[in-house]
Amino acid sequence: MLRNVCGENVITGEGLDAIDFGRLLCLNETATWLWRRAEEQGVFTVDSLADALCEEYDVNADQARQDVSAMLAEWQNIGVVE
Repeated sequence: MLRNVCGENVITGEGLDAIDFGRLLCLNETATWLWRRAEEQGVFTVDSLADALCEEYDVNADQARQDVSAMLAEWQNIGVVE
């Protein structure tokens, strides 16, 4: 879940059992935007998010794929996406 905590956008698990304050991930503006696109897409891929990133921001396709891949790897590492 994307939540705003004290003015910061953070990703947390759902439910009381999922809350682990050592595993909160604070998102910058672009990562927050991508999280929302992923939620909208439902089933998403690196390419679908990279394409969305290119449409919204001035970034080339290769850089967008690299950035999205790194971000998704981090999200998977902390267990907020599968």
